[in-house]
Amino acid sequence: MLNIKDIIETQDMIDKRHLDIRTITMGISLLDCADTDMAACARKVYDKITRRAEKLVQVGEELESEFGIPIVNKRISVTPIAIVGGSCRADSYVPLAVAMDKAAKTCGVNFIGGFSALVQKGCTNSDWTLIRSIPEALQATERVCASVNVGSTKAGINMDAVAEMGRIIRKTAELTADQDGLGCAKLVVFANAVEDNPFMAGAFHGVGEPECALNVGVSGPGVVHHALENVKGQPFDIVAETVKKTAFRITRMGQLIGQEASRRLEVPFGIVDLSLAPTPAVGDSVARILEEMGLEVCGTHGTTAALALLNDAVKKGGVMASNHVGGLSGAFIPVSEDEGMIAAAERGTLTLAKLEAMTCVCSVGLDMIAVPGDTPAATISAIIADEAAIGMVNSKTTAVRIIPAPGKAVGDRVEMGGLLGSAPVMPVHPESAEDFIARGGRIPAPLQSLKN
Repeated sequence: MLNIKDIIETQDMIDKRHLDIRTITMGISLLDCADTDMAACARKVYDKITRRAEKLVQVGEELESEFGIPIVNKRISVTPIAIVGGSCRADSYVPLAVAMDKAAKTCGVNFIGGFSALVQKGCTNSDWTLIRSIPEALQATERVCASVNVGSTKAGINMDAVAEMGRIIRKTAELTADQDGLGCAKLVVFANAVEDNPFMAGAFHGVGEPECALNVGVSGPGVVHHALENVKGQPFDIVAETVKKTAFRITRMGQLIGQEASRRLEVPFGIVDLSLAPTPAVGDSVARILEEMGLEVCGTHGTTAALALLNDAVKKGGVMASNHVGGLSGAFIPVSEDEGMIAAAERGTLTLAKLEAMTCVCSVGLDMIAVPGDTPAATISAIIADEAAIGMVNSKTTAVRIIPAPGKAVGDRVEMGGLLGSAPVMPVHPESAEDFIARGGRIPAPLQSLKN
């Protein structure tokens, strides 16, 4: 039961520590929208999304007003479009992306995810059509997000898809060059993607999900940072316990909002995703949490250990607060969206190699990283392969959201605005991985995949 002290502390976290509901995301199944005619399929997609999500934004705004808790984003995720479009006789799925974008604008949501393909073991003709439609789809739309799952612990890594995604990312950057390659900020390459992730750009409504579901993403790096200021110099046992208790309180808030939104929308409640997702605002940084643990600068030696503690404590606190914690729950490390990481990258302490090490223990992976615009497609593919291997071997979700910034070189800055922030262009190794990527085929699943 809440008491006056709990209420006052929660209000203080909202007013001064950037605590918010980062997103309420409605997942919608589009399996019944399949049609052999592309125009008919696109029409069904638009009609179903707008019908199901008609009141999503309205309910979100009502809850903000009534509970005094900011709900930053209202979003939609849909069945992977490579599945929905499989019956269409078409060589491009751009019309389906346009229909999604139009529906998102009609509903008033910030983003819609699910222009996606799941190709961890191989690609169907529909998967290839989806993948090759991504650059034009992201150029032609404003709110559509795309994702491709290229590997898993059970299946291994589809290196043909990895090779193609390097080229797709380069092309997407070129087609959105007038926006510093902004299209790439809406494109994620996964290993071990989850079906109930409410966070963009990687959200999609998995085939194991119900007809419709309401998932909530909660965030509060500033709250955790403030809590750790009160235990300076204390042993790590106390640090972990402090983070865990704070995560518990944040998750309870998300559970409350999620269940109430579910009731009002008459949609089943899915999960709470407790992810410390930073923003460019000062005081809302994951990097500053790690530095509060005693690191001079995020990226120096000890950073991976500090992040491992943070990620684990966040998850433990979350699962104590809700029976349905899911999504990606943990600590995100998107460089452009975290003012502390931006500062560390500009200082040169936080490098791509260090970020890769950190992805072994964080919530997702290499996220919102800008690299020189002339970075070869094979190098981008090799970065994806490395990250997919980390996810595959460690049985965790990993991802790459990388932006080869057209016309930009190391030391330049990419400006994306809003929650996407800005990023310093980071160096990549100049040595080629061309022959490695050209091999194709599939990297076999590791021994730990045999759990049946």
